[in-house]
Amino acid sequence: MPASPISHVQHILPARRTDLVSLRTPLTLFLISLGAIATAWWWLGIPVSLVRAPIDPNDKVQCISYAPFRNNQTSLSPATQVSPEQVAEDLAQLAKITDCIRTYATDLGLDQIPGLAAKAGLKVIQGIFLDRDRKKNATQVETAIRLAKEYPDTIIALVVGNEVLLRKEMSASDLAAMIRAIKAQVSVPVTYADVWEFWLSNRELSDAVDFITVHILPYWENIPIRAENAAAHADEMRRQIAAAFPGKEIFIGEIGWPSEGRMRESALPSRVNQARVVSEVLDLARREHFRVNLFEAYDEGWKREIEGTVGGSWGLFDSEERTLKYPPGLPISNFPSWKLQMCGGLALAILIFGAAWLTLRRKPREPGFAAWLAVGVSATTAGILFGVAAQRLLYESYGTGGWLVWGSLLVAATASPVFGANALVSGRAPPSFLELLGPKGYHTESMLVTLHGLALAVTIVVGTAAALGLIFDPRFIDFPFAPLTMAAVPFAAMTLLNPPTKGMRPLAESIFAGIFVAATVYMLFNEGLENWQSLWTCAVFILLAMTLWRARA
Repeated sequence: MPASPISHVQHILPARRTDLVSLRTPLTLFLISLGAIATAWWWLGIPVSLVRAPIDPNDKVQCISYAPFRNNQTSLSPATQVSPEQVAEDLAQLAKITDCIRTYATDLGLDQIPGLAAKAGLKVIQGIFLDRDRKKNATQVETAIRLAKEYPDTIIALVVGNEVLLRKEMSASDLAAMIRAIKAQVSVPVTYADVWEFWLSNRELSDAVDFITVHILPYWENIPIRAENAAAHADEMRRQIAAAFPGKEIFIGEIGWPSEGRMRESALPSRVNQARVVSEVLDLARREHFRVNLFEAYDEGWKREIEGTVGGSWGLFDSEERTLKYPPGLPISNFPSWKLQMCGGLALAILIFGAAWLTLRRKPREPGFAAWLAVGVSATTAGILFGVAAQRLLYESYGTGGWLVWGSLLVAATASPVFGANALVSGRAPPSFLELLGPKGYHTESMLVTLHGLALAVTIVVGTAAALGLIFDPRFIDFPFAPLTMAAVPFAAMTLLNPPTKGMRPLAESIFAGIFVAATVYMLFNEGLENWQSLWTCAVFILLAMTLWRARA
Protein backbone atom coordinates (compact mmCIF):
# COMPACT_ATOMS: atom_id res chain seq x y z
CA MET A 1 0.00 0.00 0.00
CA PRO A 2 1.59 3.40 -1.00
CA ALA A 3 2.51 5.87 1.72
CA SER A 4 0.07 8.69 2.27
CA PRO A 5 1.07 12.34 1.55
CA ILE A 6 0.65 13.11 5.25
CA SER A 7 3.18 10.49 6.32
CA HIS A 8 5.60 11.79 3.64
CA VAL A 9 5.35 15.33 5.04
CA GLN A 10 5.80 14.02 8.59
CA HIS A 11 8.99 12.31 7.43
CA ILE A 12 10.43 15.55 5.91
CA LEU A 13 9.51 17.97 8.73
CA PRO A 14 11.75 16.43 11.45
CA ALA A 15 14.75 16.62 9.10
CA ARG A 16 14.07 20.28 8.35
CA ARG A 17 13.50 20.95 12.03
CA THR A 18 16.87 19.32 12.78
CA ASP A 19 18.57 21.55 10.17
CA LEU A 20 17.01 24.63 11.73
CA VAL A 21 18.13 23.57 15.19
CA SER A 22 21.67 22.88 13.94
CA LEU A 23 21.81 26.36 12.41
CA ARG A 24 20.43 28.08 15.47
CA THR A 25 23.66 27.67 17.50
CA PRO A 26 26.13 29.11 14.93
CA LEU A 27 23.67 31.88 13.99
CA THR A 28 23.26 32.88 17.64
CA LEU A 29 27.03 32.83 18.18
CA PHE A 30 27.51 34.83 14.98
CA LEU A 31 25.15 37.58 16.13
CA ILE A 32 26.72 37.60 19.60
CA SER A 33 30.17 37.90 18.03
CA LEU A 34 29.18 40.87 15.87
CA GLY A 35 27.53 42.56 18.83
CA ALA A 36 30.61 42.05 21.03
CA ILE A 37 32.92 43.47 18.36
CA ALA A 38 30.74 46.53 17.82
CA THR A 39 30.40 47.12 21.57
CA ALA A 40 34.13 46.73 22.19
CA TRP A 41 35.02 49.23 19.48
CA TRP A 42 32.40 51.69 20.63
CA TRP A 43 34.01 51.54 24.09
CA LEU A 44 37.57 51.79 22.72
CA GLY A 45 36.65 54.77 20.59
CA ILE A 46 34.96 56.83 23.33
CA PRO A 47 36.64 60.26 23.21
CA VAL A 48 37.84 62.09 26.32
CA SER A 49 37.29 65.78 26.88
CA LEU A 50 39.97 67.28 29.13
CA VAL A 51 39.32 70.23 31.44
CA ARG A 52 42.01 72.18 29.58
CA ALA A 53 43.03 71.44 25.99
CA PRO A 54 46.71 70.55 25.40
CA ILE A 55 46.93 73.41 22.91
CA ASP A 56 44.89 76.46 23.88
CA PRO A 57 44.53 78.94 20.99
CA ASN A 58 44.08 81.72 23.54
CA ASP A 59 47.21 80.87 25.57
CA LYS A 60 50.40 79.82 23.77
CA VAL A 61 52.77 77.28 25.31
CA GLN A 62 55.91 78.82 26.78
CA CYS A 63 58.46 76.91 24.72
CA ILE A 64 58.72 73.64 22.79
CA SER A 65 61.59 71.46 21.56
CA TYR A 66 62.03 71.52 17.81
CA ALA A 67 63.91 69.30 15.36
CA PRO A 68 63.07 69.69 11.66
CA PHE A 69 63.79 66.15 10.43
CA ARG A 70 61.07 64.61 8.27
CA ASN A 71 60.45 61.44 6.29
CA ASN A 72 63.84 59.71 5.78
CA GLN A 73 65.89 62.53 7.27
CA THR A 74 67.90 61.59 10.34
CA SER A 75 70.43 63.30 12.60
CA LEU A 76 72.43 60.04 12.54
CA SER A 77 73.60 60.74 8.98
CA PRO A 78 76.16 63.49 8.24
CA ALA A 79 74.66 63.68 4.75
CA THR A 80 71.39 65.08 6.08
CA GLN A 81 70.89 68.72 5.18
CA VAL A 82 67.63 70.42 6.11
CA SER A 83 66.35 73.02 3.64
CA PRO A 84 65.41 76.55 4.74
CA GLU A 85 61.97 76.15 3.13
CA GLN A 86 61.28 73.12 5.31
CA VAL A 87 62.31 74.92 8.48
CA ALA A 88 60.37 78.07 7.58
CA GLU A 89 57.21 76.03 7.02
CA ASP A 90 57.55 74.41 10.45
CA LEU A 91 58.30 77.66 12.25
CA ALA A 92 55.29 79.39 10.70
CA GLN A 93 53.16 76.60 12.08
CA LEU A 94 54.80 76.62 15.52
CA ALA A 95 54.46 80.40 15.82
CA LYS A 96 50.71 79.86 16.12
CA ILE A 97 51.07 77.84 19.33
CA THR A 98 54.25 79.19 21.00
CA ASP A 99 56.67 82.12 21.16
CA CYS A 100 59.79 80.03 21.80
CA ILE A 101 61.56 76.93 20.50
CA ARG A 102 64.46 74.91 21.89
CA THR A 103 67.00 73.38 19.49
CA TYR A 104 69.73 70.82 20.20
CA ALA A 105 72.52 71.32 17.62
CA THR A 106 73.97 73.61 14.98
CA ASP A 107 74.91 71.19 12.18
CA LEU A 108 72.91 69.49 9.39
CA GLY A 109 71.31 72.81 8.45
CA LEU A 110 70.06 73.62 11.96
CA ASP A 111 72.23 76.77 12.02
CA GLN A 112 69.56 78.31 9.75
CA ILE A 113 66.94 78.14 12.49
CA PRO A 114 67.71 81.36 14.44
CA GLY A 115 67.53 83.55 11.32
CA LEU A 116 64.28 81.95 10.18
CA ALA A 117 62.89 82.06 13.73
CA ALA A 118 63.52 85.82 13.83
CA LYS A 119 61.38 86.23 10.72
CA ALA A 120 58.63 84.10 12.29
CA GLY A 121 58.68 86.08 15.54
CA LEU A 122 60.06 83.22 17.64
CA LYS A 123 62.69 83.23 20.38
CA VAL A 124 65.28 80.42 20.39
CA ILE A 125 66.97 78.51 23.19
CA GLN A 126 69.98 77.41 21.15
CA GLY A 127 71.43 73.99 21.82
CA ILE A 128 75.06 72.90 21.45
CA PHE A 129 75.39 69.16 20.88
CA LEU A 130 78.40 67.60 22.63
CA ASP A 131 79.76 64.06 22.60
CA ARG A 132 83.18 62.34 22.57
CA ASP A 133 84.18 63.88 19.23
CA ARG A 134 86.23 66.94 20.27
CA LYS A 135 86.61 68.28 16.72
CA LYS A 136 82.88 68.15 16.17
CA ASN A 137 82.29 69.73 19.59
CA ALA A 138 84.54 72.65 18.67
CA THR A 139 82.56 73.26 15.48
CA GLN A 140 79.29 73.14 17.39
CA VAL A 141 80.56 75.66 19.96
CA GLU A 142 82.03 78.01 17.35
CA THR A 143 78.77 78.05 15.36
CA ALA A 144 76.61 78.62 18.44
CA ILE A 145 78.73 81.56 19.60
CA ARG A 146 78.53 83.09 16.13
CA LEU A 147 74.73 82.69 16.08
CA ALA A 148 74.35 84.18 19.56
CA LYS A 149 76.25 87.30 18.42
CA GLU A 150 74.45 87.47 15.08
CA TYR A 151 70.92 87.12 16.53
CA PRO A 152 71.05 88.71 20.00
CA ASP A 153 67.34 89.54 19.95
CA THR A 154 66.32 85.99 18.97
CA ILE A 155 68.59 83.63 20.90
CA ILE A 156 67.68 84.00 24.57
CA ALA A 157 69.99 81.31 25.99
CA LEU A 158 72.61 78.71 25.06
CA VAL A 159 72.35 75.11 26.27
CA VAL A 160 75.89 73.70 26.37
CA GLY A 161 75.43 69.96 26.03
CA ASN A 162 72.37 67.77 26.36
CA GLU A 163 72.56 64.80 28.76
CA VAL A 164 76.27 64.23 28.13
CA LEU A 165 76.71 63.21 31.77
CA LEU A 166 73.87 60.73 31.43
CA ARG A 167 75.56 59.27 28.34
CA LYS A 168 78.97 59.36 30.11
CA GLU A 169 80.55 61.22 27.18
CA MET A 170 82.20 64.02 29.21
CA SER A 171 83.34 64.56 32.75
CA ALA A 172 81.63 67.17 34.91
CA SER A 173 84.89 69.14 35.27
CA ASP A 174 85.51 69.29 31.51
CA LEU A 175 81.90 70.30 30.94
CA ALA A 176 82.11 73.07 33.55
CA ALA A 177 85.30 74.41 31.96
CA MET A 178 83.63 74.50 28.53
CA ILE A 179 80.57 76.30 29.92
CA ARG A 180 82.76 78.99 31.54
CA ALA A 181 84.73 79.47 28.32
CA ILE A 182 81.53 79.97 26.32
CA LYS A 183 80.04 82.34 28.91
CA ALA A 184 83.04 84.60 28.52
CA GLN A 185 82.26 85.03 24.81
CA VAL A 186 78.49 85.66 24.76
CA SER A 187 76.05 88.01 26.40
CA VAL A 188 73.12 85.59 26.71
CA PRO A 189 72.54 83.26 29.68
CA VAL A 190 74.27 79.87 29.47
CA THR A 191 73.06 76.58 30.95
CA TYR A 192 73.45 72.80 30.76
CA ALA A 193 70.59 70.28 30.40
CA ASP A 194 70.33 66.86 31.99
CA VAL A 195 68.03 64.53 33.88
CA TRP A 196 67.36 65.64 37.44
CA GLU A 197 69.40 62.83 39.04
CA PHE A 198 72.59 64.02 37.32
CA TRP A 199 72.19 67.53 38.63
CA LEU A 200 71.94 66.18 42.16
CA SER A 201 75.04 64.01 41.68
CA ASN A 202 77.08 66.80 40.00
CA ARG A 203 76.20 69.84 42.08
CA GLU A 204 79.45 71.61 41.29
CA LEU A 205 78.06 72.39 37.83
CA SER A 206 75.62 74.88 39.31
CA ASP A 207 78.40 77.41 39.81
CA ALA A 208 79.16 77.37 36.07
CA VAL A 209 75.63 77.98 34.74
CA ASP A 210 73.31 80.97 34.86
CA PHE A 211 70.26 78.78 35.45
CA ILE A 212 69.60 75.06 35.80
CA THR A 213 67.89 73.20 32.96
CA VAL A 214 66.47 69.94 34.22
CA HIS A 215 64.77 67.14 32.29
CA ILE A 216 61.83 65.46 34.00
CA LEU A 217 60.37 62.62 31.94
CA PRO A 218 58.05 60.57 34.16
CA TYR A 219 57.75 57.77 31.57
CA TRP A 220 61.54 57.20 31.62
CA GLU A 221 62.01 57.27 35.38
CA ASN A 222 63.74 54.22 36.88
CA ILE A 223 60.41 53.62 38.57
CA PRO A 224 58.02 54.76 35.82
CA ILE A 225 55.24 57.16 36.83
CA ARG A 226 51.63 56.75 35.73
CA ALA A 227 50.33 59.45 33.40
CA GLU A 228 47.77 60.49 36.01
CA ASN A 229 50.61 61.30 38.44
CA ALA A 230 53.10 62.78 35.95
CA ALA A 231 52.41 66.46 36.64
CA ALA A 232 52.57 66.00 40.40
CA HIS A 233 55.84 64.07 40.02
CA ALA A 234 57.31 66.85 37.88
CA ASP A 235 56.39 69.44 40.48
CA GLU A 236 57.92 67.34 43.26
CA MET A 237 61.20 66.92 41.35
CA ARG A 238 61.29 70.64 40.50
CA ARG A 239 60.91 71.55 44.16
CA GLN A 240 63.60 69.05 45.13
CA ILE A 241 66.05 70.55 42.63
CA ALA A 242 65.15 74.07 43.75
CA ALA A 243 65.90 73.14 47.36
CA ALA A 244 69.28 71.69 46.30
CA PHE A 245 70.26 74.83 44.36
CA PRO A 246 68.91 77.88 46.22
CA GLY A 247 69.19 81.11 44.31
CA LYS A 248 69.19 79.41 40.89
CA GLU A 249 66.22 79.46 38.53
CA ILE A 250 64.98 75.94 37.73
CA PHE A 251 63.93 75.64 34.10
CA ILE A 252 62.21 72.38 33.12
CA GLY A 253 63.95 71.89 29.79
CA GLU A 254 62.10 68.72 28.80
CA ILE A 255 58.82 67.26 29.91
CA GLY A 256 56.25 65.31 27.92
CA TRP A 257 54.69 61.93 27.28
CA PRO A 258 54.72 59.51 24.30
CA SER A 259 51.54 58.90 22.35
CA GLU A 260 52.55 55.42 21.10
CA GLY A 261 54.85 52.60 22.22
CA ARG A 262 55.31 49.97 24.87
CA MET A 263 54.29 50.23 28.50
CA ARG A 264 56.90 50.56 31.23
CA GLU A 265 55.33 49.14 34.37
CA SER A 266 52.22 51.33 34.85
CA ALA A 267 53.32 54.06 32.41
CA LEU A 268 51.17 53.68 29.29
CA PRO A 269 51.91 55.65 26.10
CA SER A 270 48.67 56.77 24.46
CA ARG A 271 47.13 59.79 22.78
CA VAL A 272 44.83 60.48 25.71
CA ASN A 273 47.65 60.14 28.25
CA GLN A 274 49.92 62.43 26.23
CA ALA A 275 47.23 65.09 26.03
CA ARG A 276 46.49 64.73 29.76
CA VAL A 277 50.13 65.09 30.83
CA VAL A 278 50.77 68.09 28.57
CA SER A 279 47.64 69.94 29.65
CA GLU A 280 48.22 69.27 33.37
CA VAL A 281 51.89 70.29 33.25
CA LEU A 282 51.08 73.52 31.42
CA ASP A 283 48.32 74.29 33.91
CA LEU A 284 50.72 73.62 36.80
CA ALA A 285 53.35 75.93 35.27
CA ARG A 286 50.77 78.72 34.96
CA ARG A 287 49.69 78.35 38.59
CA GLU A 288 53.17 77.94 40.09
CA HIS A 289 54.87 80.48 37.78
CA PHE A 290 57.84 78.43 36.53
CA ARG A 291 59.29 78.08 33.04
CA VAL A 292 58.76 74.86 31.13
CA ASN A 293 59.71 73.56 27.70
CA LEU A 294 57.56 70.81 26.19
CA PHE A 295 59.18 67.82 24.57
CA GLU A 296 58.48 67.99 21.69
CA ALA A 297 56.93 69.74 18.65
CA TYR A 298 56.98 66.98 16.00
CA ASP A 299 57.21 63.21 16.14
CA GLU A 300 60.70 62.21 15.03
CA GLY A 301 60.30 59.01 13.05
CA TRP A 302 64.07 58.42 12.72
CA LYS A 303 64.34 57.88 16.47
CA ARG A 304 62.33 54.66 16.16
CA GLU A 305 65.46 53.09 14.69
CA ILE A 306 67.33 53.48 17.99
CA GLU A 307 64.58 53.99 20.59
CA GLY A 308 61.70 51.92 19.24
CA THR A 309 58.15 53.14 18.68
CA VAL A 310 58.13 55.22 21.83
CA GLY A 311 61.20 57.22 20.75
CA GLY A 312 59.43 58.66 17.72
CA SER A 313 56.11 59.47 19.40
CA TRP A 314 56.63 62.46 21.70
CA GLY A 315 55.43 65.19 19.33
CA LEU A 316 52.29 67.28 19.50
CA PHE A 317 52.32 67.17 15.68
CA ASP A 318 52.73 64.00 13.64
CA SER A 319 55.91 63.59 11.64
CA GLU A 320 54.63 63.05 8.10
CA GLU A 321 51.58 65.29 7.66
CA ARG A 322 52.68 67.88 10.25
CA THR A 323 49.12 67.94 11.59
CA LEU A 324 48.26 68.75 15.19
CA LYS A 325 47.29 65.65 17.13
CA TYR A 326 44.91 67.57 19.38
CA PRO A 327 43.01 70.29 17.50
CA PRO A 328 41.48 72.78 19.96
CA GLY A 329 37.91 72.08 20.98
CA LEU A 330 37.84 68.45 19.81
CA PRO A 331 37.65 65.49 22.21
CA ILE A 332 40.57 63.05 22.15
CA SER A 333 40.41 59.32 21.38
CA ASN A 334 43.14 56.67 21.44
CA PHE A 335 41.48 55.25 18.33
CA PRO A 336 40.37 58.21 16.20
CA SER A 337 39.56 55.84 13.29
CA TRP A 338 37.60 53.42 15.47
CA LYS A 339 34.61 53.21 13.14
CA LEU A 340 36.81 52.05 10.28
CA GLN A 341 38.60 49.62 12.59
CA MET A 342 35.26 48.29 13.82
CA CYS A 343 34.08 47.69 10.25
CA GLY A 344 37.29 45.83 9.49
CA GLY A 345 36.78 43.64 12.53
CA LEU A 346 33.15 42.91 11.64
CA ALA A 347 34.19 41.96 8.09
CA LEU A 348 36.84 39.58 9.44
CA ALA A 349 34.34 37.94 11.80
CA ILE A 350 31.90 37.44 8.90
CA LEU A 351 34.71 35.86 6.88
CA ILE A 352 35.58 33.48 9.72
CA PHE A 353 31.99 32.30 10.20
CA GLY A 354 31.64 32.13 6.41
CA ALA A 355 34.65 29.80 6.25
CA ALA A 356 33.06 27.58 8.90
CA TRP A 357 29.70 27.41 7.09
CA LEU A 358 31.39 26.74 3.74
CA THR A 359 33.33 23.87 5.32
CA LEU A 360 30.11 22.46 6.73
CA ARG A 361 28.47 22.49 3.29
CA ARG A 362 31.41 20.85 1.54
CA LYS A 363 32.14 18.28 4.24
CA PRO A 364 28.84 17.42 5.93
CA ARG A 365 29.59 16.73 9.58
CA GLU A 366 27.92 17.39 12.89
CA PRO A 367 30.31 19.72 14.75
CA GLY A 368 29.34 20.03 18.39
CA PHE A 369 28.59 23.12 20.38
CA ALA A 370 32.23 23.31 21.54
CA ALA A 371 33.47 23.59 17.94
CA TRP A 372 31.05 26.40 17.11
CA LEU A 373 31.87 28.14 20.39
CA ALA A 374 35.56 27.99 19.48
CA VAL A 375 34.77 29.50 16.08
CA GLY A 376 32.79 32.26 17.82
CA VAL A 377 35.58 32.99 20.31
CA SER A 378 38.17 33.09 17.52
CA ALA A 379 35.99 35.40 15.39
CA THR A 380 35.24 37.74 18.29
CA THR A 381 38.88 37.91 19.40
CA ALA A 382 40.09 38.55 15.86
CA GLY A 383 37.34 41.06 15.15
CA ILE A 384 38.20 43.16 18.19
CA LEU A 385 41.99 42.93 17.88
CA PHE A 386 42.34 43.29 14.11
CA GLY A 387 41.94 47.08 14.27
CA VAL A 388 44.28 47.31 17.26
CA ALA A 389 46.93 45.24 15.47
CA ALA A 390 46.58 47.28 12.28
CA GLN A 391 46.99 50.58 14.14
CA ARG A 392 50.03 49.27 16.00
CA LEU A 393 51.50 48.01 12.72
CA LEU A 394 51.24 51.54 11.35
CA TYR A 395 53.20 53.05 14.25
CA GLU A 396 55.53 50.19 15.18
CA SER A 397 56.91 49.29 11.73
CA TYR A 398 60.11 51.09 10.82
CA GLY A 399 61.96 50.55 7.55
CA THR A 400 61.41 47.85 4.97
CA GLY A 401 62.44 45.10 7.38
CA GLY A 402 60.02 46.25 10.05
CA TRP A 403 57.11 46.42 7.63
CA LEU A 404 57.91 42.93 6.31
CA VAL A 405 58.16 41.36 9.77
CA TRP A 406 55.14 42.95 11.41
CA GLY A 407 53.12 42.94 8.19
CA SER A 408 53.68 39.20 7.79
CA LEU A 409 52.63 38.64 11.39
CA LEU A 410 49.39 40.56 10.85
CA VAL A 411 48.68 38.54 7.68
CA ALA A 412 49.32 35.29 9.57
CA ALA A 413 47.19 36.48 12.49
CA THR A 414 44.33 37.35 10.12
CA ALA A 415 44.57 34.03 8.26
CA SER A 416 44.83 31.91 11.41
CA PRO A 417 41.20 32.19 12.60
CA VAL A 418 39.91 31.74 9.02
CA PHE A 419 41.85 28.49 8.52
CA GLY A 420 41.10 27.62 12.13
CA ALA A 421 37.37 27.81 11.50
CA ASN A 422 37.76 25.26 8.71
CA ALA A 423 39.77 22.96 10.97
CA LEU A 424 37.41 23.27 13.94
CA VAL A 425 34.32 22.42 11.89
CA SER A 426 35.96 19.61 9.91
CA GLY A 427 37.70 18.07 12.92
CA ARG A 428 41.19 18.58 11.48
CA ALA A 429 44.15 18.64 13.89
CA PRO A 430 46.46 21.68 13.91
CA PRO A 431 49.29 21.57 11.36
CA SER A 432 52.82 20.68 12.43
CA PHE A 433 56.17 21.95 11.18
CA LEU A 434 56.88 18.44 9.89
CA GLU A 435 53.80 18.60 7.64
CA LEU A 436 55.00 21.93 6.30
CA LEU A 437 58.76 21.37 6.02
CA GLY A 438 59.28 17.64 6.49
CA PRO A 439 60.50 15.07 3.93
CA LYS A 440 58.31 13.08 1.58
CA GLY A 441 55.96 10.89 3.53
CA TYR A 442 55.55 13.54 6.23
CA HIS A 443 54.94 16.60 4.04
CA THR A 444 51.27 17.36 3.48
CA GLU A 445 49.84 17.42 -0.05
CA SER A 446 46.96 19.66 0.99
CA MET A 447 47.28 23.30 -0.05
CA LEU A 448 44.88 24.27 2.75
CA VAL A 449 47.02 22.59 5.40
CA THR A 450 50.17 24.10 3.84
CA LEU A 451 48.78 27.63 4.06
CA HIS A 452 47.57 26.98 7.59
CA GLY A 453 51.02 25.68 8.48
CA LEU A 454 52.64 28.79 7.02
CA ALA A 455 50.43 30.97 9.24
CA LEU A 456 51.58 28.93 12.25
CA ALA A 457 55.25 29.12 11.22
CA VAL A 458 55.18 32.90 10.73
CA THR A 459 53.42 33.36 14.07
CA ILE A 460 55.94 31.22 15.93
CA VAL A 461 59.05 32.66 14.24
CA VAL A 462 58.07 36.32 14.67
CA GLY A 463 56.73 35.61 18.15
CA THR A 464 60.02 33.94 19.10
CA ALA A 465 62.03 36.89 17.79
CA ALA A 466 59.91 39.21 19.94
CA ALA A 467 60.30 36.90 22.95
CA LEU A 468 64.09 36.86 22.62
CA GLY A 469 64.11 40.64 22.20
CA LEU A 470 62.07 41.04 25.38
CA ILE A 471 64.67 38.92 27.19
CA PHE A 472 67.94 40.37 25.89
CA ASP A 473 67.08 43.95 24.85
CA PRO A 474 63.63 44.78 26.22
CA ARG A 475 63.86 48.55 26.75
CA PHE A 476 62.53 49.54 23.32
CA ILE A 477 60.79 46.32 22.19
CA ASP A 478 57.02 46.58 21.68
CA PHE A 479 54.66 43.92 23.00
CA PRO A 480 52.96 42.19 20.02
CA PHE A 481 49.97 41.10 22.11
CA ALA A 482 47.25 41.92 19.58
CA PRO A 483 48.37 39.94 16.48
CA LEU A 484 49.77 37.08 18.57
CA THR A 485 46.43 36.69 20.36
CA MET A 486 44.54 36.65 17.06
CA ALA A 487 46.77 33.78 15.90
CA ALA A 488 47.15 31.89 19.18
CA VAL A 489 43.47 31.52 20.15
CA PRO A 490 42.33 29.40 17.15
CA PHE A 491 45.47 27.22 17.28
CA ALA A 492 44.92 26.58 21.00
CA ALA A 493 41.24 25.77 20.36
CA MET A 494 42.19 23.28 17.64
CA THR A 495 44.72 21.62 19.93
CA LEU A 496 42.11 21.31 22.65
CA LEU A 497 39.19 20.08 20.53
CA ASN A 498 41.04 18.26 17.74
CA PRO A 499 44.17 16.98 19.47
CA PRO A 500 46.93 15.52 17.27
CA THR A 501 47.13 11.74 16.94
CA LYS A 502 49.56 9.97 19.22
CA GLY A 503 53.19 10.08 18.20
CA MET A 504 56.59 11.50 19.06
CA ARG A 505 56.86 15.07 20.32
CA PRO A 506 58.74 17.07 17.62
CA LEU A 507 62.00 18.72 18.68
CA ALA A 508 61.37 22.04 16.90
CA GLU A 509 58.03 22.67 18.57
CA SER A 510 59.54 21.74 21.96
CA ILE A 511 62.39 24.25 21.56
CA PHE A 512 60.03 27.06 20.61
CA ALA A 513 57.76 26.18 23.53
CA GLY A 514 60.72 26.40 25.89
CA ILE A 515 61.67 29.85 24.58
CA PHE A 516 58.14 31.14 25.14
CA VAL A 517 58.09 29.80 28.71
CA ALA A 518 61.52 31.30 29.47
CA ALA A 519 60.44 34.66 28.06
CA THR A 520 57.31 34.60 30.20
CA VAL A 521 59.24 33.93 33.41
CA TYR A 522 61.77 36.68 32.65
CA MET A 523 59.12 39.24 31.67
CA LEU A 524 57.10 38.67 34.82
CA PHE A 525 60.14 39.64 36.90
CA ASN A 526 61.50 42.35 34.61
CA GLU A 527 58.30 44.16 33.63
CA GLY A 528 56.37 43.84 36.88
CA LEU A 529 52.72 43.11 37.51
CA GLU A 530 51.40 46.59 36.66
CA ASN A 531 52.24 46.33 32.97
CA TRP A 532 49.10 44.87 31.38
CA GLN A 533 50.73 44.75 27.94
CA SER A 534 53.45 42.52 29.37
CA LEU A 535 51.00 40.31 31.29
CA TRP A 536 48.84 39.91 28.19
CA THR A 537 51.87 38.98 26.09
CA CYS A 538 52.97 36.48 28.74
CA ALA A 539 49.55 34.83 28.64
CA VAL A 540 49.77 34.53 24.84
CA PHE A 541 53.30 33.09 25.07
CA ILE A 542 52.02 30.43 27.48
CA LEU A 543 49.09 29.66 25.15
CA LEU A 544 51.50 29.22 22.24
CA ALA A 545 53.85 27.10 24.38
CA MET A 546 51.01 24.77 25.41
CA THR A 547 49.90 24.45 21.78
CA LEU A 548 53.41 23.60 20.61
CA TRP A 549 54.04 21.19 23.50
CA ARG A 550 51.02 19.12 22.54
CA ALA A 551 52.16 18.78 18.93
CA ARG A 552 52.93 15.26 17.72
CA ALA A 553 54.65 13.84 14.65
